[in-house]
Amino acid sequence: MVLGRITDTVDTLLDRTIVPGYSRIGFAVRRTWWAADLLPGALDGRTVAITGANSGLGKATALSAAGLGAAVRMLCRDTERSSSARDEILRAVPGAHIVVDECDLSDQKSVRACAAALRDELPGLHALVHNAGAMPPTRTETEDGHELTVATHVLGPHLLTGQLRSLLAADVDSRVVFVSSGGMYAQRLRIDDPEFHEGDYDATAAYARTKRMQVVLAQLWAVQLAEQHVAVHAMHPGWADTPGVTDSLPRFARLTGPILRTAAQGADTAVWLLAADAAARTTGLFWHDRRPRPTDYLPFTRHDADAAARLWDYCEVATR
Repeated sequence: MVLGRITDTVDTLLDRTIVPGYSRIGFAVRRTWWAADLLPGALDGRTVAITGANSGLGKATALSAAGLGAAVRMLCRDTERSSSARDEILRAVPGAHIVVDECDLSDQKSVRACAAALRDELPGLHALVHNAGAMPPTRTETEDGHELTVATHVLGPHLLTGQLRSLLAADVDSRVVFVSSGGMYAQRLRIDDPEFHEGDYDATAAYARTKRMQVVLAQLWAVQLAEQHVAVHAMHPGWADTPGVTDSLPRFARLTGPILRTAAQGADTAVWLLAADAAARTTGLFWHDRRPRPTDYLPFTRHDADAAARLWDYCEVATR
């Protein structure tokens, strides 16, 4: 009892002070009080689809899921890079079932084509991980006419979830996981300007805004899929040494390099949410290091039910 209170206090301090909590320091401390790790075979017979699985957190999630026995569908824009990543995973997990599927989350035609192929081929889907990310340096629009960051992080995942709803409902204890970012804590839900038309475009702010949208969207999908017994969660990986960080935020990566998490450490909670019983018993939560976290620390970032409903309506209209 006393040990539990101490653990909770230390965990909260790590979370609130950010630097130790988001770094490999927080991961190392917290894992000392976790229950036993997931066992090999925890995902035997299950199929997991992961977007952006050719590098960074996505590849780490695919590798770990394959190691737990899952058949992995790598949903990626660049099939050539994805094939190399698949071969790397197969060398680490001989005999794993890994398939590369072409899917550009920013292109709604590509999303629909990928989903149709999966529906034709699979009897069910245990988990869908929304990991693919983008941080263009300047405001860029897709062929569908949407800002690239929103299209990749919000509209594509929304469309793909809806398109794969029947497959998720056909499996037992299925889950949807949105890989968000701790950076979302600094942004409010900007449903009044979801595609950054107003003001000077800022790539970091645009990224964080869409990561806030993902957390709200996960809560909305949790309600939508409750009757199908599909759990929907969002998580953030902390600060991990991935191409997304080193390429898009080089100064930040240089400053924090010694304490950045490995990709596997950053992906740990996403993998845990795929297989842990606790993830199926709850829905609509925001996780970091295997624990639910608040979605707001700053008063100005809080939103009401009307704003959340407007986000859903925006996603529905934009993906018709």
